[in-house]
Amino acid sequence: MSFGPTSNRPLLLLTALLSSPGMADDLFVDSQALPQVLTATRLKQSPAAVPGSMTVLDSELIRASGARDIPELLRLVPGMMIGYGAGNQPTVNYHGSNVNDARRMQVLIDGRSVYRAGLATVDWSDIPLAMEDIERIEVFRGPNTVSYGANALMAVVNILTRSPADSHGTRLKVTRGQRGINDWYASQGLGWDGGDLRLSLSGMQDDGFDENRWGQDYRDSRRLNRLALSASHTLASNQSLEWQFSAKEGSDQRPYTYKPVFPYITAAGNNADLNAKDYAGSLRWNIDFNPDHSLYVQGSAQHWDREQVWRACDAALSFSPQLTQLWRLNPNYAEQVARNITSPLPAGSSEERALAEQVQQQWSNGGSQQVCGDIDQSTRETRYDLEVQDTLSLSDSLRLVSGANYRYDRADSQTYFNGSLDDSTWRLFGHLEWRADEHWILQGGAMYEDARLSGSSLTPRVAVNYLITPRHGLRAVYSEAVRSPDMFENNVNWSYRVNNLVPGAFGRRNAEYFVKTRGPGDLEQERMRSRELGYNGYFADADLSVDLKLFYDEITGMISEPLRNNQYIASNSNEARFSGSEAQLDWRLSPADRLRLTYAYVDAWASNPADRRLSAHNSGSAGWLRDWGAGWSSALFYYGDDALNQYRFERLDLRVAKRLRWNRTSLELAGMLQQRLDDEPTTIADNRYDSRHVLSFSAELEF
Repeated sequence: MSFGPTSNRPLLLLTALLSSPGMADDLFVDSQALPQVLTATRLKQSPAAVPGSMTVLDSELIRASGARDIPELLRLVPGMMIGYGAGNQPTVNYHGSNVNDARRMQVLIDGRSVYRAGLATVDWSDIPLAMEDIERIEVFRGPNTVSYGANALMAVVNILTRSPADSHGTRLKVTRGQRGINDWYASQGLGWDGGDLRLSLSGMQDDGFDENRWGQDYRDSRRLNRLALSASHTLASNQSLEWQFSAKEGSDQRPYTYKPVFPYITAAGNNADLNAKDYAGSLRWNIDFNPDHSLYVQGSAQHWDREQVWRACDAALSFSPQLTQLWRLNPNYAEQVARNITSPLPAGSSEERALAEQVQQQWSNGGSQQVCGDIDQSTRETRYDLEVQDTLSLSDSLRLVSGANYRYDRADSQTYFNGSLDDSTWRLFGHLEWRADEHWILQGGAMYEDARLSGSSLTPRVAVNYLITPRHGLRAVYSEAVRSPDMFENNVNWSYRVNNLVPGAFGRRNAEYFVKTRGPGDLEQERMRSRELGYNGYFADADLSVDLKLFYDEITGMISEPLRNNQYIASNSNEARFSGSEAQLDWRLSPADRLRLTYAYVDAWASNPADRRLSAHNSGSAGWLRDWGAGWSSALFYYGDDALNQYRFERLDLRVAKRLRWNRTSLELAGMLQQRLDDEPTTIADNRYDSRHVLSFSAELEF
């Protein structure tokens, strides 16, 4: 295993810190309470004791960033690659992967997964959660199948919302700005003897990118409205009940990308817009048997509804039964015939040529006529999830967290599944922490999972932490993780039924397009093996937190083929390797100043070039937060990477705010300026803005 010379930068930073005046002495100062994180192992642990790398984005940082959605906020996480696919649709990858298909991270809201198993995706722009309701985000940077099951292959993003008990009163906020920015938020919180509740309503709207590579207007605006209800109840001195409900409706413009297969046909459609509705609810029962033993039971239900109907035109020959038969026999040969319908037939078997001759005759006998019809590409997904977790301190030095989870997923789509498809998954997990003495912590965990469509798997993790002091720790971690092939990848039954054909094709008004795709049905799980060396420390005198990481990750059995209905053949034939280093530093220079720096060097190799396009060799962020007094504050952030899909990205964000107070009422007025320092597209060639800067203003009232 080799990390390369660039990977030594975090070690040089650590050496410099320890040799700084006052820093070495501070290693042995421990007079403050230790902070706690939860996402890594499901046990509350100090950052120095975590078996892996963690990034915590707190409420102060979230507000100061001015981020309007979660992907923009995740630019503050080292190694996180933020890109945009076709149109205004963000993708988030840790270390890298295919630019259009971010499907190797687990994303949770208060422990409820929002990863859509049917179509292998996270709808980042459609997550039904307002930024104003987020208390903190904990990001575990590395595989964590052990704690969160398959799909936590490369990282876990756990979004934790504000407690209703901390949300009493009224909060109103509006944001207006260039590029059609039009956001609003309203919440009301109240409490009673034994309970608290918060109701939030919010909306977001913008125009997205301005133009494509040819200077044409880009159809990619987005609009959504959200509702969130959160409540907590005290049932007894040792029991509580928490429940949540959320709903979202919105629409996303989508650029029209269909290109007719046959010559002389003009595309008549102008959009493939999508209307979305989401619903989610969860209920959690917490029981504390005693200070050393607790248990919770959580159940949740979610429904995603995506309505997408668009109009397309092609030749009537697209619906030929003979061409359909030829496609099933040999897709490559059928595509050659279709795209060169007036040319001499290519060489093929006697059966292929006989069908091709019939197809050419049909072209001459009316098959060349242009027909147009409606395509329904709508999808619906439903999930039910039940989880039980037990946390037990067996002794002063031994803690165990264990649990079980059952999940049911169902996907409905006439286009993708020719109806519906469902899956059920059982999971057992456990993690044991043993403090051998005041310095050494040994940790081990495992997850066993069995899914009806993809089979079973067992993944382990072992870690050794050496605590120099309770605030400074070295770690060595080995873990394995898996990602199950999703319904779309493994079991797709993809065909387009076109309705309302004008004029009809072969005497039919409703017919199926000749291209049909079937999933292999026997895909195996992707498997990752990860090695990590790291350091986490907090220098109390300087109020400085540091985390350093060296990593070497290997993924085998990788499913990398693009998800498209054109000779789509999914397989486990690909692999990838990611090695490098990461560093993050959070320094409160004074009561008024906070400095935050992140850096990641990623050396990515993949057998499929698409899986290394969203891996920047060098990326990072720098932030300076300042309280100027008299209600004035500012935040300046720099984000940069050297190449995401071959395009450089550099941006400066400046937020200036003034807070006015009258008794229990406060008003914050803020201005936000984003300035691109480069003049390149964002991730892909079609994602372009007219101007390199965008300005917005917000007003927030609390009483």
